[in-house]
Amino acid sequence: MFFNLKPRLMEVSTETRMQQMAGRGLVVFPLPLQGHINPMLQLANILHSRGFNITVIHTQYNSLNPSKYPHFTFRPISDGLLETPPSTERGRDLLTLLNVNCVAPFRDCLVQLLSSVSEEPIACLITDAIWHFTQAVADGLKLPRLVLHSGNISFLAFAAHPFLREKGFLPKQETIGLHRIIHIHLVIFSDSQTEEPVEALPPLKIKDFPTMDIANPEDDLYMLIDGMVKANKGSSGFIWNSFEELEQPALATLRGRSIVPLFPIGPFHKYFPASSSSLLAQDPSSISWLDTQSPKSVIYVSFGSLATFDETEFLEMAWGLANSMQPFLWVVRPGLIRGSEWLEPLRNGFLEAVSGRGHIVKWAPQQEVLAHPATGGFWTHSGWNSTLESICEGVPMICSPRSNDQMVSARYASDVWRVGVQLENGLERVDVERAIRKLMESEGEEMRERIMCLKEKADLCLREGGSSYQSLESLVNYIFSF
Repeated sequence: MFFNLKPRLMEVSTETRMQQMAGRGLVVFPLPLQGHINPMLQLANILHSRGFNITVIHTQYNSLNPSKYPHFTFRPISDGLLETPPSTERGRDLLTLLNVNCVAPFRDCLVQLLSSVSEEPIACLITDAIWHFTQAVADGLKLPRLVLHSGNISFLAFAAHPFLREKGFLPKQETIGLHRIIHIHLVIFSDSQTEEPVEALPPLKIKDFPTMDIANPEDDLYMLIDGMVKANKGSSGFIWNSFEELEQPALATLRGRSIVPLFPIGPFHKYFPASSSSLLAQDPSSISWLDTQSPKSVIYVSFGSLATFDETEFLEMAWGLANSMQPFLWVVRPGLIRGSEWLEPLRNGFLEAVSGRGHIVKWAPQQEVLAHPATGGFWTHSGWNSTLESICEGVPMICSPRSNDQMVSARYASDVWRVGVQLENGLERVDVERAIRKLMESEGEEMRERIMCLKEKADLCLREGGSSYQSLESLVNYIFSF
């Protein structure tokens, strides 16, 4: 079998649990990218609220600020990036480099934590799924490792990319049933060729896969995904920032193939009032400007902390927003436009044309923006954190995925949950204008009704007896069983 452990989910009374909790520590290791830091620290807060002592190992790259989390212990490690600066254009280069450079420093730090008599006993290690080298380190130290997957569950389908390449599906732009992809994935994981196809799962297009344009199996992204899938085979379980009702078919399928425990305990950010682990300064004028706008009138535009666009794309986006005549709050992060510092490409009267109707900031408090009564739509890169936050506030989406599991999230939003519009054919201003009008006018009310149903399910799953509530109970009990 693929997985080496079975669930040991025993019932533990509250009194017994608190007795066991004394001296139980957890070590977490977030990937140093904004979309991965946030869910890992949210998870750490959740587990800390259950009495665990948290130690955070972190890289010097995008180093964390311990003063924001005085209840955690922080241990920085060298990542070697001062000697070999990472590429700013290709995230895969950075992740590949970090998985090489951090092996020895991470192992040394973990050995020190395990051997120090002054430190709390460590129950297990929780790392981001992309830190594939950590499985070998954990195995060598006989320390259980749980994997946090910060994307949606359907990202597991990407493990099928060697098969798709072999059969000639990649790099072609075709449609293939997701049931086939999940089936292939499970065959790879279980080393069995006897699995029955899984039916009734939604369709993905080949272009929804991050490796669709890669011809060389030695490519960094190919090797990174391959390393991640292989290393995670030996883990003790998966933690997901998702909830049962949102991705039930994929969860049911995976559980039905005798895999290690899955713990969908999300949405993480809903456990506590909004707190910021942002690497960028948030502009408070975002909220004061929204306060001046009509209910459900504003399209909020943000593409996360890593996406980049060339000047032509950026200008098409800008004039699509202007021509829609819709009020907008636009996050233009420094570095978003390749070759520009900030708003230099906005010439020819754009700012004058949108004066009073558009507000541009460098970074915004996203959870507060999405919860604001004036926000009626969200134009997003479909990162999983952004997708979940939009669902939890009942805000329908325009989806412009850029890479990785963003394409899968966008496909779900537009074709499965039907709470969004996907821009699939580039960024022409007429298409942008049409998508905005579709979201905010012609089909917006129907999308809003559907996403409000998902919002209600997200609220209910965290309450006592809800699916995420029960899954968190199981996770805590499981950690006690190590």
